[in-house]
Amino acid sequence: MGFLDYLFGNGGRRFIKRKDSDAGEAGRALEELRGSLYNELRTSEGAKRQQQRYCGPVMAMTFNFMVAVGIILGNKLIMGRVGFKFPIFLTLIHYCCSWILLAIFKALSLLPAAPPARTTPFSSLFSLGVVMAFASGLANASLNHNSVGFYQMAKIAVTPTIVIAEFFLFKKTVSFHKVLALAVVSVGVAVATVTDLEFNFFGACIALAWIVPSGVNKILWSNLQQQTNWTALALMWRTTPVTIFFLVPLSPLLDPPGVLSFKWDIHNTSAILISALLGFLLQWSGALALGATSATSHVVLGQFKTCVILLGGYFLFSSDPGWTSICGAVTALGGMTVYTSLSLKESREKESDQLPKHSLPQKLKSTEDDNNSRYTPPDQTPAVV
Repeated sequence: MGFLDYLFGNGGRRFIKRKDSDAGEAGRALEELRGSLYNELRTSEGAKRQQQRYCGPVMAMTFNFMVAVGIILGNKLIMGRVGFKFPIFLTLIHYCCSWILLAIFKALSLLPAAPPARTTPFSSLFSLGVVMAFASGLANASLNHNSVGFYQMAKIAVTPTIVIAEFFLFKKTVSFHKVLALAVVSVGVAVATVTDLEFNFFGACIALAWIVPSGVNKILWSNLQQQTNWTALALMWRTTPVTIFFLVPLSPLLDPPGVLSFKWDIHNTSAILISALLGFLLQWSGALALGATSATSHVVLGQFKTCVILLGGYFLFSSDPGWTSICGAVTALGGMTVYTSLSLKESREKESDQLPKHSLPQKLKSTEDDNNSRYTPPDQTPAVV
């Protein structure tokens, strides 16, 4: 009875009151956190701080790596089992779904604010949208018209294209040790993946036309986010309509005929929509990775993904790519390790250079000067014995 008397008496009322106050404090803290996050998203500077806080280089590149592996499997399912042989129209569906999702974020006030229009010329945003359309569309068309080996050779050529373009556009240089590491990575990936080089003139023209837009696309995504207060989602919202506008005429030019006669049943449509959702996540994660690192690092991440898929198939699924391919993949991973360590070293040195150099207090400095002025050196004359 003592426990019941305590529960229904003053002790029980104090216990319930304390629990209610704890719940109220937790609710107020959650409401304050949500309010502060909402206010941060209302300005481009605050949204950029939140992106840098919650999505650093490691998180962004891990996110991009996982989504990229998922969309590779998803696109293989779409092209193989579903039989959807229209790569540019599939890219158009991806960007249309991305724009719809971004519009929903905008309606729910979840889309980060964009910087003022005067900080970024419209020509820069328009150029990024156009380049993104050609980079995405021509990549899928190149994979459709070329062998895997020729497609991989074109991807390897993106790395020196980015280095040369950044030098001419932004006077950005790469250290000699990084160049050696990138050369090792490129050679290793070439040995690991280039097993056939079937030449197709039309496919080769598409591959060559894709290299420059692919490199410039990564450079612009990285530069606009790092030099201004653009976030990944805000930049996607501004550039996706331009990309859709230019993908519409590309589809009938490069896709085979018959897209309207495709069997659009529930099963096939669901698979394509899942692929479109992964396409949105891929675009978002790629933009986050480019904003947190650099265009060259993003290319190295793509080559790392290729080597991991090759070695994972060998160790997990007993596939036999051949010892030559395995040695090439291991060599490429070694070059990637060296490149990553050099990049981390440079970032640490840059951060240390940006730290403020504190000077001695004025009072302490004047005291030291007075002591030095009163100090008289000892007589160096030898003593007479």
